[in-house]
Amino acid sequence: MTVAAESAAGAASLVQSIDWLAVAPPTITAVVALIVLVADLFVPEHRKPLLGGIAIAGLVAALLTLIPLRAGDRSTFCLTTDAAVCSYTADHFALVIQLLVLGGALLTALISLHDSRKLPVGEYWFLLLASAAGAALLPASRDLATLVVALEVASLPAFALVGLRRGDRLSSEAALKFFLSSVTATAVMLLGVSFVYAATGTLHLTRIAAELGHVPGQLDTLAKAGVALTLVGFAFKTAAAPFHFWVPDTYVGAPLPIAAYLSVVGKAVGFSGLILVTVIAFPSYREVWGPVLAVIAALTMTLGNAAALRQSATRAWSAVRLLAWSSVGQAGYLLVPIAAAAYAGGDRIGSTVAYALMYAVVNLGAFAVVALVARTKPLNRLADYQGLYARQPLVALAMGFFLLCLAGLPPGIIGLFAKVTVFSAAVDAGLGWLAVVMAANVVIALYYYLQWTAALFRAPEPEAGDVAPEAGSAAPEAGGEEVAIGRPPAAVTVAIALTAAAGVALSGAPQLVLRFAGTGLF
Repeated sequence: MTVAAESAAGAASLVQSIDWLAVAPPTITAVVALIVLVADLFVPEHRKPLLGGIAIAGLVAALLTLIPLRAGDRSTFCLTTDAAVCSYTADHFALVIQLLVLGGALLTALISLHDSRKLPVGEYWFLLLASAAGAALLPASRDLATLVVALEVASLPAFALVGLRRGDRLSSEAALKFFLSSVTATAVMLLGVSFVYAATGTLHLTRIAAELGHVPGQLDTLAKAGVALTLVGFAFKTAAAPFHFWVPDTYVGAPLPIAAYLSVVGKAVGFSGLILVTVIAFPSYREVWGPVLAVIAALTMTLGNAAALRQSATRAWSAVRLLAWSSVGQAGYLLVPIAAAAYAGGDRIGSTVAYALMYAVVNLGAFAVVALVARTKPLNRLADYQGLYARQPLVALAMGFFLLCLAGLPPGIIGLFAKVTVFSAAVDAGLGWLAVVMAANVVIALYYYLQWTAALFRAPEPEAGDVAPEAGSAAPEAGGEEVAIGRPPAAVTVAIALTAAAGVALSGAPQLVLRFAGTGLF
């Protein structure tokens, strides 16, 4: 063979083919985001609602591409020297999280169709789709560089979405707190990633796992520091204690659909990254991250539930604050199977994924009801839900069902089943003390979930005027008084109906969730 022929063959071996079907979910979402952004320049003002329809259609198309990928056996962007080492893998874990992320973004879009009219429409839909594209990319990432890039693509648009209500001081403060905490997390994480790279010489997760098993003695401390810092960075993203301080103010200041989005999709992003780095990249350091995650799980669920108990029914935006603190408590439950994986293997991760799917459905449903109530009760206090059954019986029944699912009580069987699977993961891993802490927190959470549920069916009290917002907060519409609005938006009603139907279906066959989520994750 001539020198020219050898050079040509070598160059050809460096050319990678891209599996476009494998990367279709995040790619379609990103392309539609750009289409919406460009279309916003040319669409007249009275036709701006069409952009929401384009965004929803794009998310539906991205979800449909998951069907031909259901075998979970596709990879792309692989090393030319080792086809088994890839940067993008569409396995079952990635597909389940992409279903959660894109489905959550779709429901957020439905809730947003009415509220987005008060915001810069083009920017809103572009930022939502861009964030969803990054969130869909992250669970399929199999090297630290792609993982960090996907995490930031999901996070950066979220900062702008939180602060998109221009002139609203509460929204600006929330965006600033969210931005500062997330930037700190990213800086810590990048420092940890650099340490891991220095110790192993690679960024691919599977190769990191192989190299960490025999790191030279002089680099062992550097490797352990890198592992610890990387986990701390993801702990910020998951709102795990003590890195949870930004959650309540961010949820209150953000538009309600974005608060719903952060509570579900934002958590899915953080937990996906945490699972990937612990189970795939750092299994040889399980004795380091296992006990730490177990303690963080106990601390997170305890602080979240304790703060939720303190919410006053007459305080402005107390309903949103309660859901925010509830999401912190739920994050603690989600951490339990990841900690258990350090003691009993990666098969425990299916419990976290199953719990995340259940939580996504019912929490988005609860936020959809909150968004509906906020149309007539702008301050969105817990007291505003008293007598909801008398005014809107179907909405009250749906909200009661969502709250019972979050509490883990019948008829929300899916919530009970999810908590039992998480509890079993802790027991089987020998973490009896963590199972006891979880059981105590489930009982504590029953108080505020049942209190809110009972209020839905009590007789409404005579109106006594709304409590003024806190100092420095932006005043809601109509001075905080009840606003008379016509029929509820069809899109919000559809979102409530879809989440309620999904919750009922999953409660009828809860084992399907665990079987689907836990089959061949890694």
